[in-house]
Amino acid sequence: MKWPALVRLARGLPEVTLDTWYGTPALKVRGKGFVRLKEDGADVVFVTDGVDEQEALCAALPRVFHITDHYRGWPAVLARLAALTPAIARERLEVAWRAKAPAALVKARKPSR
Repeated sequence: MKWPALVRLARGLPEVTLDTWYGTPALKVRGKGFVRLKEDGADVVFVTDGVDEQEALCAALPRVFHITDHYRGWPAVLARLAALTPAIARERLEVAWRAKAPAALVKARKPSR
């Protein structure tokens, strides 16, 4: 997957905007970043529900997800764009969006599962 394809998938979520976050292209909901392209252009950072989720993703799909020391202990996970499938991307976008969207906006959206 490439960044433009990930952006297209994210546009299906309410109030998603394309902006910058830490100097790189990012997706935000009401000004809060939930996904960003890493400086290398090969990875993206997804916000997660917590460190447990980060660890579970890395253990379950190490070909797709990983972390660096910088992200250890933070509710985020790195994903290799080249290994990211549309199905996995949609799920991670939804989770990350829900983590940052205002409660009223999340409540108005139908459950993802």
